[in-house]
Amino acid sequence: MGMDVLDEYIEKYRNWGRWGADDQAGTTNYITPDKVTAAAALVRTGEVISLAMNFDQAGPQTGAMGRFNPLRYSVATGTDHVEGRQGWAGRPIPREMGYADDTAVLHLQSATHWDALCHIFHRGRMWNGYPADEVTARGAERNGVEHLKDRLVGRGVLLDVPRYKGVEYLERGYPITIEDLEGTAASQGVEVGEGDIVLLRTGEMARCRREGWGTYAGGDAPGLSFFTIPWTAEKRVAAIASDTWGVEVRPNELPDSFQPMHIVAVVYMGLLLGEMFDLDRLAEACAADGRYEMLFVGPPIPITGSAGSPPCPVAIR
Repeated sequence: MGMDVLDEYIEKYRNWGRWGADDQAGTTNYITPDKVTAAAALVRTGEVISLAMNFDQAGPQTGAMGRFNPLRYSVATGTDHVEGRQGWAGRPIPREMGYADDTAVLHLQSATHWDALCHIFHRGRMWNGYPADEVTARGAERNGVEHLKDRLVGRGVLLDVPRYKGVEYLERGYPITIEDLEGTAASQGVEVGEGDIVLLRTGEMARCRREGWGTYAGGDAPGLSFFTIPWTAEKRVAAIASDTWGVEVRPNELPDSFQPMHIVAVVYMGLLLGEMFDLDRLAEACAADGRYEMLFVGPPIPITGSAGSPPCPVAIR
């Protein structure tokens, strides 16, 4: 009996040890200083487009997997100031100054975020072969998101698959194939290469914003086919970020599986995955002038030991 395709891909595309026994940055190692310099040269107009969702109670989370929408609380307000209730070190603040201050409670993967390389485990291991039990209630001893704080800056390439296929959005459950990726890139006059950060638009976020979030968080969605893994490996992309909850197609293609692409990509390839990126404004700008490559800047907030973290990603054109 032949090897299961999951095990086949694990063996074929495993990168453990590729960047050393102590590596905690995975495929972001493909982004070299020369590639960052070249990406900076892509800036022509200075236009800056945010790719982040707003972090608020209007988000898509339903409580599934313990994830909830961000909660923000004020600890100092303008009303406090007007009512003369603010002070400093037990005394009124000099010269009639006042201030606002806030705190937040949020699931780090509740809106736009990067998955850290300690996010997914398989058979008791995580990226680079480190034991999964190094991730405890105190956080991850290795592969925490803080190791990416000076990464994820480089050439971004938008692949607007629904525009290529002549539709507003891809149907839920549609698996994006290698042919779709290559066809989209060719139609846009762009080529994906080593060290690139691929921004994969499916149209699902735009659809949900029009029709309601529904089961956006964890439900059926278009996304990358499991069988695009060879493409990502051969292209040596540094990261893939999409406008869906989970990047890969749902329902998943492999029987008796949950997010099988995550297993191969995160655990064995060290491939960085970004989820819930807002790509609609960028898609309109790229379509308007035909330029689908840009300087991408989007390191995560370095919350030590965390399995994921929000960036404030921008495309600079």
